[in-house]
This record gives sequence, C-alpha cells and structure tokens, in this order.
Amino acid sequence: MVFQMPFPFSRFDIGRFRGAAAAVALVVAPAAAHAESGVFAGFAGSWSGGGTITIADSGTERIRCRGTNTVDSNGNILRQVLRCASDSYKFELTSNVTASGSSVRGSWSEATRNVNGTVEGTVANGQVSALVTANGYAATFSMTSRGNRQTVNISSKGEVRGVNVSLSRGS
Repeated sequence: MVFQMPFPFSRFDIGRFRGAAAAVALVVAPAAAHAESGVFAGFAGSWSGGGTITIADSGTERIRCRGTNTVDSNGNILRQVLRCASDSYKFELTSNVTASGSSVRGSWSEATRNVNGTVEGTVANGQVSALVTANGYAATFSMTSRGNRQTVNISSKGEVRGVNVSLSRGS
C-alpha cells in the first residue's frame, strides 16, 4: 500500500489536520519502560492496530498505527512516538505528557508538517480525556487502556473529523 500526503498544503489544511493528529499521538502511541505504578503504568509498551479516520471532504478511510510509549519509573511521565497512515494521510507524532494527580499537561509535535501544540486533560483508572490545541485549533479525545488493549476516540471540527482506533500491545 502506498501512503501519500496531498501537496501543497494550505496553512488552513495543516491547522485542521494537526490537532487531530496530535490527539492521535497522545492517545494511541505506546512500549518501552514498564512502570509498576503511577497513572500511566498501563500505557507502556509497543502497540499496533487500526481503525478508521473520517475526513470532512472524502469520507471514512481505514488507518493503521504503530507506536511506542515509554513511561518513567514513577509512572507519571509518558513519552510517545506514533506513526499512522491511511490511503490519504501519513503522520509521525511525538508527545511528552506529565501527570500531576489526575491532571495531564504536555506538548506534542508532528514531524512531517513541522507543527506543535499543547495537551491538557485528566487521567484516571486507565482513561485519558484531553483537549489538544494548536494555533486556534482544538480536538478532543478519549483513550482507554485495559490490559493489552487500547481504544481511542478523537473528535474535531476540522478537516479530520474523527479517529477511532483499537490497538493491541505487542509482546
């Protein structure tokens, strides 16, 4: 399968896409250090899977994702690297998130478009709920991690309207 990004991107197109892509990054990516406690303990590992991405002008497409999550020894800092691709989109996201109690704050960047922004939300009982922003754009997401399964739901009003992904932890 060949993955292509339509070029050139207008500033408006990039702004609409990057927020949803960042949300995917925080919510989906996962592997490496296995923290024994802390709010992100269940998120560590290598993950892969797929689902759908809904694009405003072209409908719904299948998407495949692979990611690595590294969690610090206290389980309160999460670094994610995520690569996802559909027939129309390809993105590489990195996020760094710190939990303080049930609050989550951090940053993200998307390498193929050279964009970045912030992440703010909550985490409790294996579920993250957050708002991802960049230059006036916002996307909401929810991610639940239970054992070797993660589900991700993202919603925005931009070009990328939604992402729904199910991931499994690699061995």
